[in-house]
Amino acid sequence: MNHLDALPPWAAVLVGVLVLLGSGFAFTGSLGLLRLKDFYKRVHAPTLGTTLGAFFMLAGSILCFSVVHGRPIFYEILIGVFLTLTTPITLMMLVRAALYRNRVEEAQEPPRRTTLE
Repeated sequence: MNHLDALPPWAAVLVGVLVLLGSGFAFTGSLGLLRLKDFYKRVHAPTLGTTLGAFFMLAGSILCFSVVHGRPIFYEILIGVFLTLTTPITLMMLVRAALYRNRVEEAQEPPRRTTLE
């Protein structure tokens, strides 16, 4: 027997919507990674899209297991906290490394700010 058999229909619909929203945002972030041409533009799409997608997925998971077990389950919030802490740090480290590489290889000035294409 599956634990999802005990999930009421209203919760199943809400969990399904949250999971679909999460996968949509993660897919959008992945498309941004493929579509944008410059590294400095590309670095933002996956961090923003996949983080928001992961939060919707976590909300769906928290709702599903809270309803199935009959009590609030919040330990999955730790995943969201770790994502919130590590994603901007990773973004800053990648951009700093790219800026350093550009300064050493090409010119001494950072790239000019351009508009999105």
